[in-house]
Amino acid sequence: MTPCTGYILCTSPRSGSTLLCTLLEATGIAGAPESLFYLPDLEDWRQRLGVPPVPGERDLLTALIAAALHHGRAGTGIFALRQQRHSFAFLCAKLALLYPQEPTDLARLQRAFGKLLFLHLTRQDKVAQAVSFLKAEQTGLWHVAPDGSDYERTGQGEPAYDGDAIRAKVEMLTAYDSDWTAWFHQQGIEPLRLAYHELSAAPAATLRRVLESLELDPQAADGIEPGVRKMADARSQDWIARFRAEAGLGAGKDV
Repeated sequence: MTPCTGYILCTSPRSGSTLLCTLLEATGIAGAPESLFYLPDLEDWRQRLGVPPVPGERDLLTALIAAALHHGRAGTGIFALRQQRHSFAFLCAKLALLYPQEPTDLARLQRAFGKLLFLHLTRQDKVAQAVSFLKAEQTGLWHVAPDGSDYERTGQGEPAYDGDAIRAKVEMLTAYDSDWTAWFHQQGIEPLRLAYHELSAAPAATLRRVLESLELDPQAADGIEPGVRKMADARSQDWIARFRAEAGLGAGKDV
């Protein structure tokens, strides 16, 4: 069997994907997985990838794919990409425009990026995921470095409990997982399934599992420390408990 030459991390916000991406990049052999096609907007793609203006949509798409391959490989032999569900349909539509002769999303993705392994990273506790998402949106603080300094901040704000917003995010995040699962089934893909709680508890073990699935040296995981740390705090736990009580949920049960 021909080994994969790349992978796509399929996920949703606050699922541990930034932790996994930093671990994979730190190995030096697994590319640099980033959300290069984050928004459903070609101009956003162009700016993220540093591509100069190109006349004609198909020529621009060709240039964007070439830039993404260069960026995602990061000097290694493996292409890496993180995809959030909210913009994935737009990426598939643009690849259909670029490769109309290919019959499926999978065929078009592999035409663009090579033979791919798909990783599906999910977080079982959707209430905790939704609370984390809401707090990040409100405060502008998305990730924290191991020393406690800001790793990714987009603004400043004070967190405030909002049960309706948490419920809406639970429903949205649940739909994202369902949409990924349906797409994998439609395309005949059996992804490597990864879980937030396992990644959080034993990051090196999850990293080795991914490397082995890519037929890369799992010893590259040795000694690598997480580049970000967990952000859940007492406020997070209070919001989770309050929402579960208001929704009539028992421990470990989601909406």
